[in-house]
Amino acid sequence: MRTSSSRRGRRAASAAVAAVMTGTALLTGCGGDGGGAGGDGRITLRVGTFGSFGYDDKTGAKLYAEYEKAHPHIKIEESNVADGQKYWDTLKLRLSRDSGLADIQAVEVGFIAEATGPSMAGKWVDLSKEGGADIDAFLDWKVKQATTADGRVIGLGTDIGPMAVCYNKDLFAKAELPTDRDAVGRLWAGDWAKFLETGRTYRKNAPAGTAFHDSASGLFNAVVSSDPVQYADASGKLDWENSPGVKKAWDTAVAAAEGGLTARLRQFDEKGTWNAAFKNAKFATVACPSWMTGIIKDQAGAANQGKWDIAAPPVAGNWGGAFLAVPKSGKHAKEAAELAAWLTAPAQHAKVFAVNGNIPSSKDTLTSPAVQDAELPYFGDTPVGRIFSSAAARITPATISRYDGQVKTFLTDNGILDIEQRGTDPAKAWENVRKLIDDKIDQ
Repeated sequence: MRTSSSRRGRRAASAAVAAVMTGTALLTGCGGDGGGAGGDGRITLRVGTFGSFGYDDKTGAKLYAEYEKAHPHIKIEESNVADGQKYWDTLKLRLSRDSGLADIQAVEVGFIAEATGPSMAGKWVDLSKEGGADIDAFLDWKVKQATTADGRVIGLGTDIGPMAVCYNKDLFAKAELPTDRDAVGRLWAGDWAKFLETGRTYRKNAPAGTAFHDSASGLFNAVVSSDPVQYADASGKLDWENSPGVKKAWDTAVAAAEGGLTARLRQFDEKGTWNAAFKNAKFATVACPSWMTGIIKDQAGAANQGKWDIAAPPVAGNWGGAFLAVPKSGKHAKEAAELAAWLTAPAQHAKVFAVNGNIPSSKDTLTSPAVQDAELPYFGDTPVGRIFSSAAARITPATISRYDGQVKTFLTDNGILDIEQRGTDPAKAWENVRKLIDDKIDQ
């Protein structure tokens, strides 16, 4: 899945909780130690998530209702936080105290190396032994990411983030660009520099008040996610300053920002400005890992159904993906592990994909007709399953370090965003990021 806001002072987000249950507190729903038993004898299991997982009963695959029907003694409450960075910072604090945790906590891939590291590994249930999950059903590299040094699997894969580019066909037509998805993909095939060139072409004929791309920070994440070398070296040691992937992503994002190709938006901002821009058609493209399709559907709304399409990206990559983990300190760890195993089983992966577009992290589901032949009603006849499963097959997983999530936030929120919104000189912005990382991250 995704992270957004820096946890440091000036851009620390407000709680921004969009909870399934009203009145729920950050992460747990009521700030307690996991679920409890109600007066009717039912066990309440609380699930803490961020972004869009697609499980809920309102706009998702209604998995909670399905599970509750099959398990009458279980009641499920989800608390969902818009800001992934704030979610993780709060989760770390509560893990350190063994207090205030949900029964199941989602963990984004950018933080999974920290979750499996020495200071946190012992905080989680080993889901290769509890809950009944079929560990062999998951992609091997996905399991490896969630495995501790002593071989314990602390997270079950929800989705992965194979990338495409989503584009607004109406805006492309008005800018005199092709609208056929194959023709659009050919505009930038093989090179992010071609993507920028397409943006310059769009700008010449852009409808008033629109931009080619939503966010330079989002573009940075897309480009770095398409490189096999990201924030860490081959040994897993943080080495972002020498990373060719980071340099390419930085240069591309800076060129987009300084070239006036973006709407200068911060993705997942707490004020909802980015969300509103989908609805008001303020930008023509967005880097589109599979989970982004659910966000477009929800935020662009019914009035824009059929106006968005999906094209192949300049370079294949994986942006995001997440895991479900079960804190040991929960009162109902056994039941929570069973629910986590069920939510991440291949059958449920397929249901979530059909509704929300989250590409599953289970091997057989990726190659199943349910995914391969899938279309999402919001995107018309777009072969969503074929596009994203093809992209998934070309993913080369990068080595990750325990600091990837933090470094990404500093580079985007304290680097790229300053250039894009405040006109900060790129060299100064880079130096500001370097100082922040040196100050805040102690290797």
